[in-house]
Amino acid sequence: MTPSELEAYLHEHIPLSRAMGVRVASVGVAGLELAAPLAPNLNHHRTAFGGSIASLAVLTGWACLHLQLREAVPRASLVIQKSDFSYLKPILGDFTAFSPVPTGLEWERLLGALERKGRGRITLGAEVRYGGETVGRFTGDYVAVREKG
Repeated sequence: MTPSELEAYLHEHIPLSRAMGVRVASVGVAGLELAAPLAPNLNHHRTAFGGSIASLAVLTGWACLHLQLREAVPRASLVIQKSDFSYLKPILGDFTAFSPVPTGLEWERLLGALERKGRGRITLGAEVRYGGETVGRFTGDYVAVREKG
């Protein structure tokens, strides 16, 4: 899936991503980066709204896993189960979130659980960045379910 195809998919299937102005900044072997402009994500202090910041992080992790699962288990759906976010600094402009591609034992456990039980869980993180600095850290538990058929 190309970056433009992923962006169109997110805007169609997760309408909040369109309202937030989310765009795919990069997709690579290391991970996925999504970007959001400040204007539609402002709060009353003229900084980025906390809900928008956390939403971008959750969406980045979800989209990164979605791309990986499409390759490994094409008929799987994915949801967020639990999330934790730390806000480190205010965001005064456009911002991004980066999530690394899951690898290693945790990824293998997810694939094994999907094969054996039809569902599995994985924890994935994301960093929110603004002005060259990490301004937020996210950790989420995602659940994948293999669709029947």
